[in-house]
Amino acid sequence: MGADRFVLVGRFGAPQGVRGEVRVQSFTVDPKAIGAYGPLTDAARTRDFSFERLRPLKDAMLAAKVKGVETREAAAALTGVELFASRDRLPAPSEDEFYHDDLIGLAAVTADGRALGRVVAVSNYGAGDILEIAPGGGGESLLVPFTRAVVPEIDFAAGRMVVAPPADT
Repeated sequence: MGADRFVLVGRFGAPQGVRGEVRVQSFTVDPKAIGAYGPLTDAARTRDFSFERLRPLKDAMLAAKVKGVETREAAAALTGVELFASRDRLPAPSEDEFYHDDLIGLAAVTADGRALGRVVAVSNYGAGDILEIAPGGGGESLLVPFTRAVVPEIDFAAGRMVVAPPADT
C-alpha cells in the first residue's frame, strides 16, 4: 500500500457561479477532508489539482476554488474529471474499516483453502458493499455481500480473504 497507488476521492461537477468555482463531489467520510490529501490528480496522472478553498453546499457536495482555474469556462472543462489521492496520504482505516482499493487484488479462498478467485471490484448500489470475485480460470464472476458473515477474515499480509459464499451462489 504505497505511494504508487492512488485512491478515488472525488469528482468535479458543474461550474459554481461565474468566478471559476466548481462543484466537487467528495467520496471521503468528512467531505471537506478531500482538501487535506492534495494535491490531487486525474485518472491519467497528467494533471494535478490544489484547492485554494472549499465550502460545503449539501451532503457530500462542495464548491471549490481550484488553483489556476479562474473562469466559468475553465471550471466547466473540469466537469466529470475524477480526483485521486496518493494512497500513502490517506489516514489509516480503523479496525473493521477498509479502503475499497486495498481489497482489490486480494485472493478469495474458502475456509478450507479452496481458491475462489481474486477481488476485482467493490460496488455499492445502496444496500451495502458487494465484492466481485473473478475466478482464476475465467468464467462468470462471483458476487458476494461484503459482510462479516460472508467475509470473516482478511489477511492483507498474506494477500487473501476468507469467503463463505451464501448458499444460493
